[in-house]
Amino acid sequence: MESDKIFDKLWTDYTDQNPEAKHVYDSFTAEGEVVENDHIAFRTFNDPRINVDVLARPFLAAGYVQKGYYIFEDKHLTAKHFEHVTNKKAPRVFISQLMPEHFSSELQAVVKQMADRIPENLLFGDELIYSGNQWGTPSFKVYEALRKESEYAAWLHVYGFCANHFTVSINHLKKFKTIQQVNQFLKDKGFLLNDSGGEVKGTPAELLEQSSTRAGILSVKFEEGTYEIPSCYYEFALRWPDTNGELYSGFIAKSADKIFESTDFYKK
Repeated sequence: MESDKIFDKLWTDYTDQNPEAKHVYDSFTAEGEVVENDHIAFRTFNDPRINVDVLARPFLAAGYVQKGYYIFEDKHLTAKHFEHVTNKKAPRVFISQLMPEHFSSELQAVVKQMADRIPENLLFGDELIYSGNQWGTPSFKVYEALRKESEYAAWLHVYGFCANHFTVSINHLKKFKTIQQVNQFLKDKGFLLNDSGGEVKGTPAELLEQSSTRAGILSVKFEEGTYEIPSCYYEFALRWPDTNGELYSGFIAKSADKIFESTDFYKK
């Protein structure tokens, strides 16, 4: 599938499930902005059936190549980012995975049960990235138990395979030249920002500044009833030129570490 079609489908699913993300997008377009996507991100587990390399397959087939590898020791995650070989306007793709082997036997068992329930046609096809939760109605008790070990694992238990976030490229905005202007605009519109590690992650000296909303709250049906929990979020990135005058294209692990916390549980 062409990369444009992949992103169109992911965007439709993302905004259908996360109306607050669509409100963020609409807020910028109402200002006359044409929103360009810096990158899109996915989450998974380090199980050979569903790991980063499996989720990357449709992007590799569409002309992407791996560009970066990242380790998040505190959260027990690794990640890779991918870029399109010829289309420089194509969004970067960032795929992370949790290492279950670093956690309790209970968490490992839950992850195995989840992966075991995924139909084989998804495991061997290119539709896994759109497939959402393939293991059935989640348990709130399990969700809470996973949260004690990893908010990331708890989020995946509920939502499964989908775009975790899209990212506005501040470099392509006309009215907003700084990330501080973007953040103030969002706050004035009533959106909550992820302030873990500060509202702005990264510096011009590091060649990448990032911020994000806190994930919107969704009513989710669990086995035990309906509960309100965080869903997906929207990110904002401003890239700076390196010594060769080229915009930095990678990611900064310590900044991404805090961005992950955009889906941590909270109550409005």
